Amino acid sequence: MNKPVVVIPTYNEKENVAAMAAAVLENLPPEGRILFVDDNSPDGTGAIIDGLCAADGRIAVLHRAGKEGLGRAYVAGFAKALEMGATHVVEMDCDFSHDPKDVPRLLDGDADVTIGSRYVKGGRCVGWPFKRWAISRAGGIFIRIVLGMPVKDPTGGFKCFTRAALEKLGDFSSVKSFGYSFQMEVNWRLWKAGMRIKELPIVFSERRAGASKISGSIAAETLKMVFKLRFSGG
Repeated sequence: MNKPVVVIPTYNEKENVAAMAAAVLENLPPEGRILFVDDNSPDGTGAIIDGLCAADGRIAVLHRAGKEGLGRAYVAGFAKALEMGATHVVEMDCDFSHDPKDVPRLLDGDADVTIGSRYVKGGRCVGWPFKRWAISRAGGIFIRIVLGMPVKDPTGGFKCFTRAALEKLGDFSSVKSFGYSFQMEVNWRLWKAGMRIKELPIVFSERRAGASKISGSIAAETLKMVFKLRFSGG
């Protein structure tokens, strides 16, 4: 029996978290669970999640002391999901940029890692200015060329891992990325380990509510990690 766990990091997502929990549960089988990873959100997101957990046993939360970056949140969430007995682990954002209705498609993927891709045929971004789309698209092409990794959306954050794929990462101590370059690094490490990666088209939409966590340092962080992986082997 498959037991998927959907890992959703949160930081100041009080406007979205309850609606996201309801939408994800609608698209999970009865044995599926949600694991929120909250970095001590000052807006009270953590308290809202505690209430959701009390109301529904399929929702769990991992409270962390503070904000350490998206990569660290996912590492902690993945480890906890495996402890919970997950056969598949889905990662996604809490702001509805990833459509919960796509979760079953990712779970049905026949690969070790199934990526919800903005840049394969049928995928697209909605609500982005052209400049943001162009930077993201060009960055993905650059990563693909430098690393030789056959993934068109290497920085996408809507993915499903099999348990076996995550176990290939061991205790996760080898993952060096703290921020958004985590997505690319994990893809690369699993690809190098011989895991099969498949991309499915998704429509990525701008967040419904709350503030974006994207900052100007993300491109620099990702660029640095690309060359670190390419020339030092990780």
